[in-house]
Amino acid sequence: MTDHPAPRPSPAGPSPRARAQDEALDWLVRLQCADAADTQAFEAWLSAAPENAEAYIAAEALWNGAAVHQAATQLHRQQRRSWRGRVRSHWKPLATAALLVAGLFTFGNLPLRLQADHLTVVGERQRVELQGGAKVLLNTNSAFASDRKGGREVARLLQGEAYFQVPEGAPQPLEVQAGPLRAQARDTDFAVRYLGGEALVRVQRGDVDLQGERDQRIRLRAGDSISVGPQGFGTPQRLDMRKDLAWVDGRLVFENCPLSQVLAEVRRYYPGWIINRNARLEDVAVTGNYRLDQPLETLRALAHITSAQLHEYPALVILN
Repeated sequence: MTDHPAPRPSPAGPSPRARAQDEALDWLVRLQCADAADTQAFEAWLSAAPENAEAYIAAEALWNGAAVHQAATQLHRQQRRSWRGRVRSHWKPLATAALLVAGLFTFGNLPLRLQADHLTVVGERQRVELQGGAKVLLNTNSAFASDRKGGREVARLLQGEAYFQVPEGAPQPLEVQAGPLRAQARDTDFAVRYLGGEALVRVQRGDVDLQGERDQRIRLRAGDSISVGPQGFGTPQRLDMRKDLAWVDGRLVFENCPLSQVLAEVRRYYPGWIINRNARLEDVAVTGNYRLDQPLETLRALAHITSAQLHEYPALVILN
């Protein structure tokens, strides 16, 4: 009787932890240009297994580490091509993160960086004075440029939010461009937010003349607000100065606002991810006045008043 060798066991696949690490690095890239569907899918992945959250936190720390940025700079200088293919074939954490960072810097933000004269990071505000005397306060995560055309000063808000103070007696009105919006103003204080292809104008003082798509025109006066999108103007609204322009004074003010909207606003100032895993909290009404430069303290206060549990990790906060 001949003994037959026992069949060799098939090679095991990657462990759950290793698979989570690979997926976390994928998410780091995908989230740089995330839409609502991406965000929802990320939240589902994050809560699907305990090792997913741990892997994402570790990947985020690696991504922001000095070693990764140094490696990314060296790779960028070498002008390597087909970086995505090499990422897949060399799946070592440090090399992977470095390649992804290099690719992101090269392709993701370059058009915006080339156009902008001034950039603010998440949570930062910056003051700019234009040649004609107008003053600009840039809000968080904003990109801004200005130049002169035909004797007129043109300010371009490429992304984010800005507050303009146009002095009296300027020889030419200030022209502001933001996506579909064209605005002209003299002796006026007003704010423009440009996110997701839509502009929102809020006038605090004076008048602002607006032009939208298809040569639509409207004049806003103090206390007026209107959105301007690819389809034209929205319905004019009245401002709540204390709440709608609170960011100019460094505050976030909410009055009976659903927590889902509050978190959406706080996310603009927090340099990381804020995830709410408790759907019942989304409609809880919130009233409060918070410092916009302390988003983590704001989240702690929100967790307290809603009786939610707050879990804090590097660049990640989870509400349960």
